[in-house]
Amino acid sequence: MDREEDPRNGGGNGTTTKKPRISGFITDSEVQSEFSHHEPRVARINNGSFGCCPGSVLAAQRSWQLCFLQQPDHFYFSVLRPKLLRSRALVQTLINADHIDEVSLVDNATTAAAIVLQQIGRRFSHHQNDAVVMFSCAFPAVKKSIQAYVTRAGGSVVEVDLPFPVNSNTEVITEFRKGLSKAKSGGRKVRLAIIDHITSMPSVLIPVRELVKICREEGVDQVFVDAAHAIGSVPVDVQQIGADFYVSNLYKWFFAPPSVAFLYCRRSNASSSEMHHPVVSHEYGNGLPIESSWIGTRDYTPQLVVPAITDFVNRFEGGSEGIMRRNHVQVLKMGKMLAEAWGTSLGSPPEMCASMVMVGLPSKLCISSDDDAMRLRSHLREKYGVEVPIYYRAPKNGEGECEPKDKDGLITGYARISHQVYNRIEDYFKFRDAINRIVLEEDLY
Repeated sequence: MDREEDPRNGGGNGTTTKKPRISGFITDSEVQSEFSHHEPRVARINNGSFGCCPGSVLAAQRSWQLCFLQQPDHFYFSVLRPKLLRSRALVQTLINADHIDEVSLVDNATTAAAIVLQQIGRRFSHHQNDAVVMFSCAFPAVKKSIQAYVTRAGGSVVEVDLPFPVNSNTEVITEFRKGLSKAKSGGRKVRLAIIDHITSMPSVLIPVRELVKICREEGVDQVFVDAAHAIGSVPVDVQQIGADFYVSNLYKWFFAPPSVAFLYCRRSNASSSEMHHPVVSHEYGNGLPIESSWIGTRDYTPQLVVPAITDFVNRFEGGSEGIMRRNHVQVLKMGKMLAEAWGTSLGSPPEMCASMVMVGLPSKLCISSDDDAMRLRSHLREKYGVEVPIYYRAPKNGEGECEPKDKDGLITGYARISHQVYNRIEDYFKFRDAINRIVLEEDLY
């Protein structure tokens, strides 16, 4: 390791200096080697939940961890702050933020939601009965933050139903407009709209720019985009999106170790200066980016490896954009293969998918509750070595209940499949065959 690349000297990104590659882009065998720490007996088609981290990035993280353990004072006083700044600068470029002070590094989207909502919640103490608008399928932790900071302060919450299965962006936009109208009824003010960029369950790519524009037209005070699945999965341009706050996890689709996310706070929003990290340490009052850079002694190395992640993705043809394109194409291909094998359909059109797709499961499985969905998920993992989330879609009015009579019956269960660079076609064949066996043999779960 060259001296200037040694993290103990405050240089580099914690990786060794490498000679220029002669053989071109990363090979399939090199990709598999990067993820050789994955359990080989499991078809891991659930990247969306916890992400993945390649071996080269883990090695960089280990270097930073040793740097701290070998000489903590040097790490704290001379290394940590400038290297965090470097990571923030790379994120700023990735998301096209106007200024680096708009970018803070935090643990995850849940932490970011707490930061935003504790600030918003203070407004409701003076404006009770004003409203927050959000999708009914918003991430549970975000709903809990609403409960903790908004409803306790007297605010009301209007939930917008996400059409699913969904056929077009127009359907989502129509329902969102209805939700805004309901929230504004009786003269109420909409203080905040929370919009998912990619919903978690069911997974749908939302027309976020259009919805933010509608919020501006309708006089919504502030807009918070929960984009936990976005960075590394879809292109992100925060200036074009136009939200006041935008958060995305780096460990889901951007190859970071857990746990690190960025929180973007638009500088032109006057309240951005009022944002504070929920863990108060001695940097309190120095601005959110600085507050977040030190919340006590802990492992900050996931925030330091952004340069190593950038090096990794640039080994692929097209870099991050190339990875996103290929993941999108492959997950659609695998989703269609599964739907054809089971006589079902996908939950959304291709343009409303990113690197995850909802695939209808055979009606003979008769999934009739969230508990059924969780039991099937556990059964697939424990007996068949397949890791994939299962979603229960309750019958709508007039659809009746699930009856396991034929393969063309009502679809009440969907699998959310992911595709990341380490996945192979055999992973999806394994899932297909497991479901076929469960249906054929009535393998109760």
